Amino acid sequence: MRAEETMAMTDAEGPPGRHADLPGVKLWFTDSGGDAPPVVLLHPNTGTSAIWAKQVPALVAAGFRAIAFDRRGWGRSLAQPETGTQPGSIAEDLDALADHLRLARFHLVGVAGGGFAALDYASWRPDRVLSLTVAASNGQFSEPDLQAIYARLTPPEFKALPGVLREVGATFRALDPEGTAQWVAIERTAQQQGATAQPLRSPNTYAKLAAILCPVMVMAAGADLYAPPALMRIWAAHLPRHDWHVLPETGHAINWEQPEAFNARLLDFLQAAKV
Repeated sequence: MRAEETMAMTDAEGPPGRHADLPGVKLWFTDSGGDAPPVVLLHPNTGTSAIWAKQVPALVAAGFRAIAFDRRGWGRSLAQPETGTQPGSIAEDLDALADHLRLARFHLVGVAGGGFAALDYASWRPDRVLSLTVAASNGQFSEPDLQAIYARLTPPEFKALPGVLREVGATFRALDPEGTAQWVAIERTAQQQGATAQPLRSPNTYAKLAAILCPVMVMAAGADLYAPPALMRIWAAHLPRHDWHVLPETGHAINWEQPEAFNARLLDFLQAAKV
């Protein structure tokens, strides 16, 4: 399946998308709309808002408003240097989008690289976050112990592998070739050529986690090569409170590989935290 076909498929199955003119960016987002409790979804570094195609319908059916956006330099979002400083941060773009959509408070979900930004935002704007879910993410912490673990997990030989081998679990690749091809198509067109990755608003640290007082769920993937459960337990232990789940036989692309199990745990958690 070509990337164009995957984008068209996702657009057809999900809510319509549009651009929001925000400081420094024309931010592409999708929004199921309505007055239901909002859930904002932050995509991984290897994806775009299209990666949530298997979550948005489940969220809407369960009574939530699903919002996802392409980060600056990814997908259909367009950096606008004439309107704001570049490259900005994902947290600040998220806050501007929340203002644009008049979201007073919302549930926040981040997977992999989206988890970095979700932690960054939740510690900065606790007044806006009803609940936080971080899945399959090493958190991009600046702590020396985690930096050392990152280095051991991702040597040059590992980084040289194609993204699909690093991020998509072996079980999924073996049993779902069509789903794997769709993931590859999204990954190949995710980051725009020459786009600069946005930094965190401030470095993620254990001390930052202490500021996250909302309900938190941490979901690990049992076969994740980037963020194995043992690594995620280290940083999650510094949260004041959190629910913990592990999806077995799942790689880094956790929500894409096991959508039914991912959605079930996410919806149970969101219903418990629903306002």
